Amino acid sequence: MPRTTVFTDKAPPKPIGPYSQAVRVGNTLFVSGQIPIDPFTGQLIKGGIREQTERILENIKAILETAGYSLVDVAWVFVALKDLSRFSEFNEVYSRYFKENPPARITVEVSNLPSGALIEISLIAVKGD
Repeated sequence: MPRTTVFTDKAPPKPIGPYSQAVRVGNTLFVSGQIPIDPFTGQLIKGGIREQTERILENIKAILETAGYSLVDVAWVFVALKDLSRFSEFNEVYSRYFKENPPARITVEVSNLPSGALIEISLIAVKGD
């Protein structure tokens, strides 16, 4: 199966390490972990978990759209929260993006995230035949 990388300048412009924004293999799209970086300034956004969750999901939407996918195609989501006590605030924002038939998800607490972010999200999306 062909493997292609995905890049959009509507999400953070340049990964901060040796990885792609996303990689498509066949009909499956693997989106790298995204932290709440403003795609225009390249800086971590200000605000709490709600604002950071929204920025990440907007960045992810841009990556998905560039690859020809949408949030409906998301099958699995991995969420790393710096403070699990903020789960309900995160979930409040997250649920606005995945209203019906939400994807499978795992959410864990981690001790630290890049650039001082409060949250990181990665996912896998799959297109039907």
